[in-house]
Amino acid sequence: MLKKIRLSLAIVFFGIITLLFLDFTGTLHAWFGWMAKIQFLPAVLALNLGVIILLVALTLIFGRVYCSVICPMGVFQDLVSWINGRRGKKNRMRFTYSPAKSWLRYGVLGLFIIALIAGIGSFVALLAPYSSYGRIVSNLFAPVYRWGNNLLAYFAERAGSYAFYETDVWLKSLPTFIIAAGTFIAVAVLAWRGGRTYCNTVCPVGTVLGFLSRYSLFQIRIDAGKCKSCSLCTRGCKASCIDYKSHTVDHSRCVDCFNCIDTCRHGAISFAPRTRKAAPADVKAADGVSGVDTSRRKFMSVTALLAATATVKAQEKKVDGGLAVIEDKKIPERATRIVPAGALSLRNFAQHCTACQLCVSVCPNQVLRPSTGIMTLMQPEMSYERGYCRPECTKCSEVCPAGAILPITVEEKSAVQTGHAVWVKENCVPLTDGVECGNCARHCPSGAIQMVSSDPEIPDSPKIPVVNTEKCIGCGACENLCPARPFSAIYVEGHEVHREI
Repeated sequence: MLKKIRLSLAIVFFGIITLLFLDFTGTLHAWFGWMAKIQFLPAVLALNLGVIILLVALTLIFGRVYCSVICPMGVFQDLVSWINGRRGKKNRMRFTYSPAKSWLRYGVLGLFIIALIAGIGSFVALLAPYSSYGRIVSNLFAPVYRWGNNLLAYFAERAGSYAFYETDVWLKSLPTFIIAAGTFIAVAVLAWRGGRTYCNTVCPVGTVLGFLSRYSLFQIRIDAGKCKSCSLCTRGCKASCIDYKSHTVDHSRCVDCFNCIDTCRHGAISFAPRTRKAAPADVKAADGVSGVDTSRRKFMSVTALLAATATVKAQEKKVDGGLAVIEDKKIPERATRIVPAGALSLRNFAQHCTACQLCVSVCPNQVLRPSTGIMTLMQPEMSYERGYCRPECTKCSEVCPAGAILPITVEEKSAVQTGHAVWVKENCVPLTDGVECGNCARHCPSGAIQMVSSDPEIPDSPKIPVVNTEKCIGCGACENLCPARPFSAIYVEGHEVHREI
């Protein structure tokens, strides 16, 4: 019964969290966005004390149920291991006991904490389990999901229905795509060969919760009097934490999957309150053989190489009136990157963001994309080649679970200055082509751009834009809608600290 309950809850959490990253409409977040906010590391970074206390209490009572139910990366490993186990009974019972590699677990945790304090967001994001899974879904699964949606939209439109609509499928960041693919391959290989190897050797969240679970109230217990040393529990334990010879369980690695209870034929294993005398966690077999799975010694050398081919090109129209080819815009070189309203500052954003890509997934305006900078690698930033940040949209602030983008109202957003527009004379169409334009001034939502005569002494001279930087909110409407190619004649420069206007 315990296993069935765990499996049911794990499937629900895993399915819905996956859909949160796939749902480009943002509809599911209104109902299930809280599932992203109760992930351990985002809750810690957001200083969400209620969630932190809840997860710590859950671990101190029941052990690492967070890893087996709530964490999507943990459930993903179980799924891969289960697929391998479906190939036959031999694969289902393929595990062996191995002592904990504490030096590796706490070494990785130490590096993780140092990176967190030092603000090395790219390293933090690389090890964060929830964020790693989010990048896998956003970069590998989401394109397939959107292609399927576009196929449905194609047939629905021809049937006279508009229940579906086409969306762009494009590569937002090649480095992030490669990292996501590499993470997917590495974790999948480890799970295929050794079950929960990643959880119990690399994952910093697993190490922290594992330390707490040593003292949990309820634990997996083995009754030595009933045990027949058949080894079924050990061979079915994907955490490799059960030593049937000494009847001990390493509770710091046990994720409470309850497979052992399900496989034991003698009723020797139970999930019961912890006794005062705790059994030692890392006990070698009586014959001196540790039973270490060789795959665990090699797992740090497992590397993922992806033959990165051009995946998808954006499905936008390339012609104007069916005649002239429209050249793609190029990203301007910004001295300061732009982050969404609600981030408060670049420093605050970098310290809290785990690069989970949830905000990138739900951005309806194609403005957010992963950064390619070394220190901010994979963290979202704003760019306006495909759209601009509409003042009435607050999707990213609604879904961010880590406090990198704080909740903000439409009224507040309209008064936050994330950057300011800069005019580039050499690219401006009225001066280069001698035709009237004024697109930037016409579409500026804050009225920060005015068109004036390029020569004050000649009233009929071509009109050029003048930016009032005190009124500009950095939405990027001017940059996005500027007809100049490949670089816009006006672009947005970010602010390190946001301010109200």
